[in-house]
Formats: sequence, structure tokens, C-alpha cells
Amino acid sequence: MSLKKLGMLAVVSSIFGGIVALVGYQYFVKKNEFTSIESMQRASFANFSDTSAIAVPAGLNFIHAAELTTPAVVHIKTTYMPETTRPKTRDEELFRYFYGDPYENYNQPREASGSGVIVTGGGYIVTNNHVVDKASKIQVVLNDKRTYDAKLIGTDPTTDLALIKIEGENLPFVVYGNSDQVRIGEWVLAVGNPFNLTSTVTAGIISAKTRSINILRDKDNMAIESFLQTDAVVNPGNSGGALVNLRGELIGINTAIASPTGAYAGYSFAVPVSLVKKVIDDIMNYGQVQRGLLGVVIQDMTPALAKEKTIDFISGVYVSAVNQGSAADLGGIKEGDIVTKINDINIGATTQLQEVVARYRPGDKLKVKYVRKGKELETSVTLKNKLGDMAIVAKDDNSVKTKLGADLQPVSGGEMSVLEISGGAKVAKLFSGKLKEAGVREGFIITSIDKKPVSSPEDVVRILESTTNGGILMEGIYPNGKKEFYGIGW
Repeated sequence: MSLKKLGMLAVVSSIFGGIVALVGYQYFVKKNEFTSIESMQRASFANFSDTSAIAVPAGLNFIHAAELTTPAVVHIKTTYMPETTRPKTRDEELFRYFYGDPYENYNQPREASGSGVIVTGGGYIVTNNHVVDKASKIQVVLNDKRTYDAKLIGTDPTTDLALIKIEGENLPFVVYGNSDQVRIGEWVLAVGNPFNLTSTVTAGIISAKTRSINILRDKDNMAIESFLQTDAVVNPGNSGGALVNLRGELIGINTAIASPTGAYAGYSFAVPVSLVKKVIDDIMNYGQVQRGLLGVVIQDMTPALAKEKTIDFISGVYVSAVNQGSAADLGGIKEGDIVTKINDINIGATTQLQEVVARYRPGDKLKVKYVRKGKELETSVTLKNKLGDMAIVAKDDNSVKTKLGADLQPVSGGEMSVLEISGGAKVAKLFSGKLKEAGVREGFIITSIDKKPVSSPEDVVRILESTTNGGILMEGIYPNGKKEFYGIGW
């Protein structure tokens, strides 16, 4: 055989060998690669009672929860009238005549939208306060396109919750779940109307609990932030929508997102249903939220704080001050105690303590466990309202204490001796009302009203109940000895 033929044979043999190798790789190696991925899927998703099956376990199927929830999550459309009418100057009238009105939309109604959750077959709907706040008209569109005008029943800015109602019967509704039993890592669904995309369902997990993001502002410092944090996608328009577990039970009301742009960037936050239920019940039954207060100033317990206070670090909430005459004070809780449980719920953060206490009303009794100097103790406390008593506050309450907006306490013997006074009524805590409007600060001791001496908080109530002249002159003294006079419209 010639050299040329031998060379040609070598080339053909090489090509044939390459083809065989390629086919073998595709058949054996690639087949094994696909088999490996398939095995991984089986390992991840198989029902382990039957490892031959490749199926998503029933407990991880989102279809059931979505089908239960979407009919009861509504699209809320709100209309806002301008708060003021902008007058036009003569020059602007001439400009408008020749060039048109650059402010033609200034006095036009604005529109916005959000979501809500039907919680009763009779048409009660939970949403966020910021979805309906100051709206002149509220319209509700159901998943099946039925449209209703809604009535605002009540709001609670301290939790960013609101209750509205439509006239309907046998409406679909979402049942309440239990947010206390929700666990980090648990699958959840967010249902709402982001960007006007109605009936949108997204999935994620619970990323954290009792989270505070400092988004709620309240002039009386009574805002409650103890959010469930999730990574379910939530965007503008989802506010007021449902956060549900895989059983389709409501565990939270979607409220906020953490975002540098205003759109979803990874995490969203929901008011836990344990708090939602209480707020909604209060609005239904009393017309406004009834807040029971423990009467303590608290801090998160940290290793740094434990070192500063020279105490052993334990999980709980540190009591840095106790208001005189408060529920905690009467229950024997003192500064330096560490609260560890309330009604058998473990307390690990200030936000959690605030949220748990906020579930109760004035007059309710709580069992509080705390640690003092290494010893675990337990006490029973009876919560008070912001006015310092245990009564339920009616929506239209026009009592003296409510109008003043203050928790009045007797003056101690030591204070009377130091300040050289014979009595008075001490402003232990201020809320919205006449005293705050007049510039009175906490700690002020009222000694007289319209030249009538005040010896106790009861004297303040008695004098003001008989006042009809439209104004009062209040005299008193601060703990530093400075005397002050306040003219207050009454």
C-alpha cells in the first residue's frame, strides 16, 4: 500500500473514532448527567414513603391556599378630594386666557388603590389605615368583578389597620389563623392587587418575626410594630392584602416593604393576625381601639446591657423604669427586672412585649414572669387605659380626663416637702388633648385652676366639670421648682 493511501486511511480512522467517541459521550456521559439531576429532584421532592415517586408533597402545594383566598381578597379604589381650593390671581387669569391653565388639575380628585381582606360573610373588610385614610370615597371590587361602595367603620393609625364594610350576604371570607404558631422558614402566600394587577398570588417564607422597621409614627408614642417579615413579593397595591399559610388561613395583613426604590427589593412586612383580630374586634364593639397599658419603659436585653447593669445575661426585656401607679407598679414590678413571659408566651424583644400587651384591654389581667437578681418571680397585673384607670373608653367620650389628655396622679409626700406645696395633681403621662396643646409637659403638678386650690386629681375633675366660661387659668409647678401658668380653652 502506498504511503498516500496509508495517510488517507489514518485520517478516515481518526474521523470515525471521533464520531464514535462523541456518540458514546452523548449516550453514556450525558445520559448519566440527566439521570443525576433527575435523582436530585427525586431526593428533593419525593414523598419519602414512596421513593420511586417524583411529586411535590401535598403540604407544599400552593393551589389549595390560593383557591381559598383569592375570592375573599378585594381591590380597594379610593378617591381623594383636594383639601384646599387654590385661588387664581388676576395675572393667572390672563395667562390662562391666552395659554391655558397650568393648574387645571390642581383641584381635581385624586385616585389611589390597595387591597383588603373580607373577614365576615356580612361584608366586613380589613385593610391598612394608609389605604383609606382621608378618602372621600371608597370602592371595593371583588375577585368576580362585583363592585360595591364601602363605608369606613374605624381606623387605628397605631397599627396601620382599618375596617370598612360593604353591604352583602354570604360573601367569601378568609378564616383567621394563629400568627403565634407561625415558624420562621414556613411557606406563606401574599395575595393582593399590586400595580392594579388584580388577584395576584406570590409565595415566600417567613423570614423573621416581631420585626420593627420604624415606619409607623404616632404622636402619643403608642405605635405597635411587631411585623412578620417575609420574602413573598409585595408591591404598591398589595397594602391591606392577605398573608396566608398553606391552609389558606389569614396570618397577617401585608403593610410595608423594605425598599430603596419604592418597589419590591426582597422583603415585605405584615401585621400579625393576633393583633389584627383584637383591633378589628375593638372597632366593631367599641368604635375605637382599647389599649391596655403595662406602664413600663423597656429595653431589649443584650449582652452589652447585661454588662452595664452587672447582671447575668438572659433572654427577655429589661425594665428601665416603672410609671408610678401603673399596672406594673401595682403588680410589684420594679426597675431592673427582666420580663421573660406574659401569659406563658416567651418574651424576647420589646416589640414582642408591646404586641402581646396590645392584644388586651383595660381591666384585663395578665400573668407576668420576670427575673430579679437571678430569681424567677411571677405576678398578676391588671392593665390600665391611657388615662390611668381600668375603664373602657367610649368613642365619643368627652370626659375631663379625655379632654385633658393626661394621666393624673397624686403628689407624693416627698415631692410636697421638697416643693413646699400642700398637694396637687401630677401629670404623670401626656396624650393628645388640651394640656399637650397648651404646652404642658409631663411632670407638671397642677396646684390651682382659676384660683381654686387643687389637692388631688379628683379636684381637677370636680373643678373642670363645673367650668362653663370657655377658658381656664391653670397654675402649677415643675419638679425643678419652676412655677408656670397656662391659659387653656375649655
